[in-house]
Amino acid sequence: MKDNRLIIVMAILIITFIGFGIIIPVMPEIIQDVDPNGAEIHTGMMLALYSAVSFVLSPIWGTWSDRIGRRPIIIIGLIGFAASFLLFGLSSGNLTLMYISRAMGGLFSGAVASVIVAYVADITPPEKRTRGMGLVGMSIGLGFTIGPGFGGFLSVISLETPFYAAALLGFITFILAVWKLKESLPEEKRKLKTEKKVSRWAAFSGPLKPLYVLAFFVTFTLAGMEATLQFFGMSRFNVTPQQVGLLFFVCGFVGALVQGGFVRRKIKKGEEPKYIAIGLIISALGFFLLLFAHSLLWATVSLAVFGIGNALIRPCVTSLITQKTKVGHGVASGLSSSMDSLGRIAGPLLGSLLFTVNMGLPYLIGGILCIATLVFVVRFKQLDRKEQLLSTE
Repeated sequence: MKDNRLIIVMAILIITFIGFGIIIPVMPEIIQDVDPNGAEIHTGMMLALYSAVSFVLSPIWGTWSDRIGRRPIIIIGLIGFAASFLLFGLSSGNLTLMYISRAMGGLFSGAVASVIVAYVADITPPEKRTRGMGLVGMSIGLGFTIGPGFGGFLSVISLETPFYAAALLGFITFILAVWKLKESLPEEKRKLKTEKKVSRWAAFSGPLKPLYVLAFFVTFTLAGMEATLQFFGMSRFNVTPQQVGLLFFVCGFVGALVQGGFVRRKIKKGEEPKYIAIGLIISALGFFLLLFAHSLLWATVSLAVFGIGNALIRPCVTSLITQKTKVGHGVASGLSSSMDSLGRIAGPLLGSLLFTVNMGLPYLIGGILCIATLVFVVRFKQLDRKEQLLSTE
Protein backbone atom coordinates (compact mmCIF):
# COMPACT_ATOMS: atom_id res chain seq x y z
CA MET A 1 0.00 0.00 0.00
CA LYS A 2 2.76 2.44 0.96
CA ASP A 3 4.67 1.72 -2.24
CA ASN A 4 1.50 2.45 -4.23
CA ARG A 5 1.14 5.78 -2.47
CA LEU A 6 4.75 6.64 -3.24
CA ILE A 7 4.16 5.91 -6.94
CA ILE A 8 1.09 8.19 -6.94
CA VAL A 9 3.04 10.97 -5.21
CA MET A 10 5.80 10.61 -7.82
CA ALA A 11 3.23 10.90 -10.64
CA ILE A 12 1.73 14.04 -9.05
CA LEU A 13 5.18 15.63 -8.66
CA ILE A 14 6.25 14.77 -12.21
CA ILE A 15 3.11 16.27 -13.77
CA THR A 16 3.18 19.32 -11.46
CA PHE A 17 6.80 20.14 -12.25
CA ILE A 18 6.33 19.52 -15.96
CA GLY A 19 3.81 22.35 -15.68
CA PHE A 20 6.25 24.44 -13.66
CA GLY A 21 9.11 23.74 -16.09
CA ILE A 22 7.06 24.55 -19.20
CA ILE A 23 7.10 28.28 -18.39
CA ILE A 24 10.88 28.57 -17.80
CA PRO A 25 11.96 29.25 -21.42
CA VAL A 26 9.24 31.82 -22.14
CA MET A 27 8.62 33.96 -19.03
CA PRO A 28 11.70 36.20 -19.52
CA GLU A 29 10.78 36.65 -23.20
CA ILE A 30 7.22 37.73 -22.33
CA ILE A 31 8.50 40.20 -19.72
CA GLN A 32 11.08 41.59 -22.15
CA ASP A 33 8.35 42.22 -24.73
CA VAL A 34 6.47 44.30 -22.13
CA ASP A 35 9.47 46.19 -20.71
CA PRO A 36 12.70 45.68 -22.69
CA ASN A 37 14.77 47.96 -20.44
CA GLY A 38 13.72 46.46 -17.13
CA ALA A 39 13.22 42.80 -18.07
CA GLU A 40 16.03 41.43 -15.88
CA ILE A 41 14.81 43.31 -12.79
CA HIS A 42 11.13 42.42 -13.36
CA THR A 43 12.05 38.76 -13.82
CA GLY A 44 14.02 38.78 -10.57
CA MET A 45 11.22 40.57 -8.72
CA MET A 46 8.51 38.19 -9.97
CA LEU A 47 10.55 35.16 -8.97
CA ALA A 48 11.24 36.76 -5.59
CA LEU A 49 7.56 37.65 -5.03
CA TYR A 50 6.52 34.06 -5.75
CA SER A 51 8.99 32.84 -3.16
CA ALA A 52 8.23 35.54 -0.59
CA VAL A 53 4.57 34.52 -0.47
CA SER A 54 5.59 30.85 -0.34
CA PHE A 55 7.99 31.62 2.54
CA VAL A 56 5.23 33.17 4.64
CA LEU A 57 2.66 30.45 3.98
CA SER A 58 4.65 27.18 3.65
CA PRO A 59 4.91 26.60 7.44
CA ILE A 60 1.20 27.42 7.84
CA TRP A 61 0.32 24.80 5.21
CA GLY A 62 2.68 22.37 7.00
CA THR A 63 1.07 23.01 10.40
CA TRP A 64 -2.44 22.65 8.97
CA SER A 65 -1.42 19.36 7.36
CA ASP A 66 -0.27 18.11 10.78
CA ARG A 67 -3.79 18.87 12.05
CA ILE A 68 -6.20 17.94 9.26
CA GLY A 69 -4.07 15.59 7.15
CA ARG A 70 -1.84 15.92 4.09
CA ARG A 71 -4.36 15.06 1.36
CA PRO A 72 -6.74 18.06 1.56
CA ILE A 73 -3.85 20.55 1.66
CA ILE A 74 -2.15 18.99 -1.38
CA ILE A 75 -5.45 19.05 -3.33
CA ILE A 76 -6.06 22.74 -2.52
CA GLY A 77 -2.50 23.57 -3.57
CA LEU A 78 -2.80 21.81 -6.92
CA ILE A 79 -5.96 23.60 -8.07
CA GLY A 80 -4.61 26.99 -6.93
CA PHE A 81 -1.31 26.34 -8.69
CA ALA A 82 -3.17 25.62 -11.95
CA ALA A 83 -5.20 28.85 -11.62
CA SER A 84 -2.03 30.93 -11.23
CA PHE A 85 -0.64 29.69 -14.57
CA LEU A 86 -3.94 30.39 -16.32
CA LEU A 87 -3.96 33.97 -15.02
CA PHE A 88 -0.42 34.61 -16.28
CA GLY A 89 -1.36 33.30 -19.72
CA LEU A 90 -4.36 35.64 -19.80
CA SER A 91 -2.40 38.68 -18.59
CA SER A 92 -1.88 39.95 -22.20
CA GLY A 93 1.23 41.93 -21.35
CA ASN A 94 -0.23 43.46 -18.16
CA LEU A 95 2.61 43.57 -15.61
CA THR A 96 0.20 43.97 -12.68
CA LEU A 97 -1.63 40.75 -13.56
CA MET A 98 1.72 39.00 -14.02
CA TYR A 99 2.73 39.97 -10.49
CA ILE A 100 -0.65 38.85 -9.09
CA SER A 101 -0.24 35.52 -10.89
CA ARG A 102 3.20 34.95 -9.37
CA ALA A 103 1.85 35.83 -5.91
CA MET A 104 -0.93 33.24 -6.41
CA GLY A 105 1.66 30.66 -7.47
CA GLY A 106 3.63 31.29 -4.29
CA LEU A 107 0.45 31.11 -2.20
CA PHE A 108 -0.32 27.57 -3.32
CA SER A 109 3.15 26.17 -4.05
CA GLY A 110 3.91 25.57 -0.37
CA ALA A 111 0.79 23.45 -0.09
CA VAL A 112 2.19 21.15 -2.76
CA ALA A 113 5.96 21.11 -2.21
CA SER A 114 6.37 21.14 1.58
CA VAL A 115 3.35 18.96 2.35
CA ILE A 116 4.31 16.29 -0.19
CA VAL A 117 7.72 16.04 1.51
CA ALA A 118 5.88 15.51 4.82
CA TYR A 119 3.64 12.94 3.09
CA VAL A 120 6.67 10.94 1.92
CA ALA A 121 8.21 11.20 5.40
CA ASP A 122 4.97 9.74 6.83
CA ILE A 123 5.05 6.65 4.62
CA THR A 124 8.79 5.86 4.70
CA PRO A 125 10.65 4.53 7.78
CA PRO A 126 13.87 6.39 8.78
CA GLU A 127 16.17 3.77 7.26
CA LYS A 128 14.44 4.23 3.87
CA ARG A 129 13.97 8.00 4.14
CA THR A 130 16.90 8.90 1.88
CA ARG A 131 15.52 6.53 -0.78
CA GLY A 132 12.11 8.19 -0.49
CA MET A 133 13.54 11.68 -0.77
CA GLY A 134 15.65 10.51 -3.70
CA LEU A 135 12.46 9.45 -5.48
CA VAL A 136 10.91 12.85 -4.69
CA GLY A 137 13.97 14.57 -6.17
CA MET A 138 13.93 12.27 -9.18
CA SER A 139 10.26 13.05 -9.82
CA ILE A 140 10.85 16.79 -9.62
CA GLY A 141 13.91 16.38 -11.84
CA LEU A 142 11.90 14.44 -14.43
CA GLY A 143 9.27 17.18 -14.43
CA PHE A 144 11.94 19.81 -14.99
CA THR A 145 13.52 17.59 -17.65
CA ILE A 146 10.38 17.29 -19.75
CA GLY A 147 8.84 20.68 -18.95
CA PRO A 148 11.32 23.23 -20.36
CA GLY A 149 11.82 21.30 -23.59
CA PHE A 150 8.05 21.03 -24.01
CA GLY A 151 7.71 24.75 -23.19
CA GLY A 152 10.30 25.69 -25.81
CA PHE A 153 8.42 23.60 -28.37
CA LEU A 154 5.05 25.16 -27.45
CA SER A 155 6.51 28.69 -27.65
CA VAL A 156 6.55 28.27 -31.45
CA ILE A 157 2.72 28.51 -31.29
CA SER A 158 2.79 31.55 -29.00
CA LEU A 159 4.65 32.68 -25.88
CA GLU A 160 1.41 32.31 -23.85
CA THR A 161 0.69 28.72 -24.93
CA PRO A 162 3.07 27.13 -22.36
CA PHE A 163 1.12 28.83 -19.54
CA TYR A 164 -2.18 27.41 -20.78
CA ALA A 165 -0.54 23.98 -21.02
CA ALA A 166 0.80 24.34 -17.46
CA ALA A 167 -2.70 25.22 -16.21
CA LEU A 168 -4.16 22.18 -17.97
CA LEU A 169 -1.51 19.89 -16.46
CA GLY A 170 -2.20 21.37 -13.03
CA PHE A 171 -5.88 20.56 -13.39
CA ILE A 172 -5.07 17.00 -14.51
CA THR A 173 -2.86 16.58 -11.45
CA PHE A 174 -5.69 17.89 -9.25
CA ILE A 175 -8.04 15.22 -10.69
CA LEU A 176 -5.37 12.53 -10.13
CA ALA A 177 -4.95 13.57 -6.48
CA VAL A 178 -8.71 13.62 -5.82
CA TRP A 179 -9.09 10.21 -7.44
CA LYS A 180 -6.04 8.30 -6.25
CA LEU A 181 -4.20 10.05 -3.40
CA LYS A 182 -4.85 8.42 -0.01
CA GLU A 183 -4.26 10.11 3.33
CA SER A 184 -0.84 9.40 4.91
CA LEU A 185 -1.45 10.79 8.40
CA PRO A 186 -3.95 8.78 10.50
CA GLU A 187 -6.30 10.78 12.70
CA GLU A 188 -4.72 9.45 15.89
CA LYS A 189 -1.37 10.96 14.86
CA ARG A 190 -2.72 14.40 14.03
CA LYS A 191 -2.19 17.38 16.30
CA LEU A 192 -5.35 18.79 17.83
CA LYS A 193 -6.39 22.41 17.22
CA THR A 194 -6.34 22.90 20.99
CA GLU A 195 -2.66 22.01 21.13
CA LYS A 196 -0.21 24.87 21.25
CA LYS A 197 0.80 26.00 17.76
CA VAL A 198 4.34 24.96 16.91
CA SER A 199 6.37 27.70 15.26
CA ARG A 200 8.34 26.84 12.17
CA TRP A 201 11.44 27.99 14.04
CA ALA A 202 10.94 25.22 16.62
CA ALA A 203 12.50 22.96 13.98
CA PHE A 204 15.50 25.31 13.78
CA SER A 205 17.40 23.72 16.64
CA GLY A 206 20.34 21.49 17.53
CA PRO A 207 22.32 19.87 14.70
CA LEU A 208 19.67 20.90 12.15
CA LYS A 209 20.53 24.61 12.34
CA PRO A 210 23.51 24.42 9.95
CA LEU A 211 21.55 22.14 7.61
CA TYR A 212 18.75 24.67 7.24
CA VAL A 213 21.28 27.45 6.58
CA LEU A 214 23.02 25.22 4.04
CA ALA A 215 19.69 24.56 2.33
CA PHE A 216 19.16 28.33 2.06
CA PHE A 217 22.52 28.90 0.33
CA VAL A 218 22.05 25.97 -2.06
CA THR A 219 18.73 27.43 -3.23
CA PHE A 220 20.07 31.00 -3.17
CA THR A 221 22.82 30.18 -5.67
CA LEU A 222 20.50 28.07 -7.85
CA ALA A 223 17.81 30.78 -7.97
CA GLY A 224 20.35 33.45 -8.90
CA MET A 225 21.40 31.33 -11.86
CA GLU A 226 17.81 30.54 -12.92
CA ALA A 227 16.86 34.24 -12.90
CA THR A 228 19.75 35.30 -15.15
CA LEU A 229 20.64 32.29 -17.31
CA GLN A 230 18.38 33.15 -20.25
CA PHE A 231 19.61 36.75 -20.38
CA PHE A 232 23.20 35.45 -20.09
CA GLY A 233 22.59 33.10 -23.03
CA MET A 234 20.88 35.81 -25.08
CA SER A 235 23.91 38.04 -24.62
CA ARG A 236 26.64 35.41 -25.08
CA PHE A 237 25.28 33.19 -27.88
CA ASN A 238 21.81 34.46 -28.89
CA VAL A 239 19.92 31.68 -27.12
CA THR A 240 16.29 31.00 -28.10
CA PRO A 241 13.42 29.72 -25.87
CA GLN A 242 13.79 26.29 -27.50
CA GLN A 243 17.50 26.21 -26.63
CA VAL A 244 16.81 27.30 -23.05
CA GLY A 245 14.42 24.38 -22.88
CA LEU A 246 17.25 22.11 -24.03
CA LEU A 247 19.61 23.50 -21.38
CA PHE A 248 17.20 22.78 -18.57
CA PHE A 249 16.28 19.44 -20.14
CA VAL A 250 19.89 18.26 -19.84
CA CYS A 251 20.26 19.61 -16.29
CA GLY A 252 17.02 17.97 -15.16
CA PHE A 253 17.75 14.70 -16.95
CA VAL A 254 21.18 14.35 -15.34
CA GLY A 255 19.75 15.28 -11.94
CA ALA A 256 16.94 12.75 -12.25
CA LEU A 257 19.42 10.00 -13.19
CA VAL A 258 21.57 10.77 -10.17
CA GLN A 259 18.67 10.99 -7.72
CA GLY A 260 16.72 8.04 -9.08
CA GLY A 261 19.77 5.83 -9.57
CA PHE A 262 22.73 6.71 -7.38
CA VAL A 263 21.04 8.49 -4.44
CA ARG A 264 18.18 6.02 -4.16
CA ARG A 265 20.35 2.90 -4.38
CA LYS A 266 23.81 3.76 -3.13
CA ILE A 267 23.57 6.33 -0.32
CA LYS A 268 22.94 4.64 3.02
CA LYS A 269 21.79 6.13 6.29
CA GLY A 270 24.67 8.02 7.88
CA GLU A 271 26.47 8.73 4.59
CA GLU A 272 24.45 11.83 3.72
CA PRO A 273 26.95 14.48 4.99
CA LYS A 274 29.76 13.05 2.84
CA TYR A 275 27.64 13.22 -0.30
CA ILE A 276 26.37 16.71 0.52
CA ALA A 277 30.00 17.87 0.61
CA ILE A 278 30.78 16.13 -2.69
CA GLY A 279 27.68 17.71 -4.22
CA LEU A 280 28.72 21.20 -3.13
CA ILE A 281 32.14 20.82 -4.76
CA ILE A 282 30.63 19.52 -8.02
CA SER A 283 28.05 22.36 -8.04
CA ALA A 284 30.83 24.91 -7.60
CA LEU A 285 32.66 23.39 -10.59
CA GLY A 286 29.49 23.75 -12.69
CA PHE A 287 29.21 27.44 -11.78
CA PHE A 288 32.86 28.13 -12.62
CA LEU A 289 32.55 26.31 -15.97
CA LEU A 290 29.51 28.44 -16.85
CA LEU A 291 31.63 31.59 -16.58
CA PHE A 292 33.49 30.53 -19.72
CA ALA A 293 30.40 29.57 -21.77
CA HIS A 294 30.32 31.19 -25.21
CA SER A 295 28.34 28.44 -26.90
CA LEU A 296 25.23 26.37 -26.26
CA LEU A 297 27.32 23.20 -25.95
CA TRP A 298 29.62 24.62 -23.25
CA ALA A 299 26.65 26.01 -21.31
CA THR A 300 24.91 22.63 -21.54
CA VAL A 301 27.94 20.76 -20.19
CA SER A 302 28.29 23.31 -17.36
CA LEU A 303 24.64 22.87 -16.37
CA ALA A 304 24.96 19.08 -16.51
CA VAL A 305 27.87 19.23 -14.05
CA PHE A 306 25.91 21.59 -11.82
CA GLY A 307 22.88 19.28 -12.03
CA ILE A 308 24.91 16.32 -10.75
CA GLY A 309 26.04 18.28 -7.69
CA ASN A 310 22.61 19.67 -6.92
CA ALA A 311 21.05 16.21 -7.26
CA LEU A 312 23.38 14.86 -4.57
CA ILE A 313 22.75 17.70 -2.12
CA ARG A 314 18.99 18.16 -1.98
CA PRO A 315 17.65 14.68 -1.15
CA CYS A 316 20.41 14.13 1.42
CA VAL A 317 19.65 17.40 3.23
CA THR A 318 15.91 16.69 3.19
CA SER A 319 16.46 13.15 4.45
CA LEU A 320 18.62 14.30 7.37
CA ILE A 321 16.09 16.97 8.36
CA THR A 322 13.20 14.49 8.47
CA GLN A 323 15.34 11.93 10.32
CA LYS A 324 16.66 14.31 12.99
CA THR A 325 13.72 16.65 13.57
CA LYS A 326 12.16 16.79 17.05
CA VAL A 327 8.88 18.30 15.78
CA GLY A 328 6.23 17.04 13.35
CA HIS A 329 7.25 16.27 9.80
CA GLY A 330 4.83 18.94 8.58
CA VAL A 331 6.50 21.67 10.67
CA ALA A 332 10.01 20.48 9.75
CA SER A 333 9.15 20.29 6.06
CA GLY A 334 7.42 23.67 6.30
CA LEU A 335 10.60 25.27 7.65
CA SER A 336 12.67 23.49 5.00
CA SER A 337 10.36 24.85 2.31
CA SER A 338 10.57 28.30 3.93
CA MET A 339 14.37 28.27 3.78
CA ASP A 340 14.06 27.25 0.16
CA SER A 341 11.71 30.18 -0.39
CA LEU A 342 14.10 32.59 1.36
CA GLY A 343 16.81 31.50 -1.05
CA ARG A 344 14.41 32.06 -3.94
CA ILE A 345 13.60 35.55 -2.63
CA ALA A 346 17.18 36.73 -2.20
CA GLY A 347 18.72 34.74 -5.09
CA PRO A 348 16.81 36.29 -8.03
CA LEU A 349 17.02 39.80 -6.57
CA LEU A 350 20.77 39.70 -5.94
CA GLY A 351 21.45 37.62 -9.05
CA SER A 352 19.61 40.14 -11.26
CA LEU A 353 21.42 43.04 -9.60
CA LEU A 354 24.84 41.39 -9.99
CA PHE A 355 24.01 40.59 -13.62
CA THR A 356 23.48 44.29 -14.38
CA VAL A 357 27.00 44.95 -13.01
CA ASN A 358 28.69 42.03 -14.80
CA MET A 359 26.91 39.10 -16.43
CA GLY A 360 29.34 36.55 -14.95
CA LEU A 361 29.07 37.72 -11.34
CA PRO A 362 26.04 35.56 -10.33
CA TYR A 363 27.97 32.41 -11.32
CA LEU A 364 31.28 33.47 -9.76
CA ILE A 365 29.56 34.28 -6.46
CA GLY A 366 27.52 31.06 -6.72
CA GLY A 367 30.64 28.92 -7.04
CA ILE A 368 32.41 30.66 -4.17
CA LEU A 369 29.38 30.24 -1.90
CA CYS A 370 29.13 26.52 -2.71
CA ILE A 371 32.72 26.06 -1.49
CA ALA A 372 32.16 28.26 1.58
CA THR A 373 29.00 26.33 2.52
CA LEU A 374 31.11 23.24 3.25
CA VAL A 375 31.64 24.73 6.72
CA PHE A 376 27.97 24.01 7.53
CA VAL A 377 28.44 20.31 6.73
CA VAL A 378 31.34 20.18 9.15
CA ARG A 379 29.35 22.04 11.81
CA PHE A 380 26.36 19.68 11.42
CA LYS A 381 28.61 16.64 11.97
CA GLN A 382 30.12 18.23 15.09
CA LEU A 383 26.73 19.05 16.63
CA ASP A 384 25.21 15.71 15.67
CA ARG A 385 28.11 13.80 17.21
CA LYS A 386 27.83 15.88 20.38
CA GLU A 387 24.07 15.23 20.64
CA GLN A 388 24.54 11.49 20.16
CA LEU A 389 27.16 11.38 22.91
CA LEU A 390 24.86 13.26 25.30
CA SER A 391 21.96 10.91 24.54
CA THR A 392 24.05 7.85 25.45
CA GLU A 393 25.15 9.21 28.82
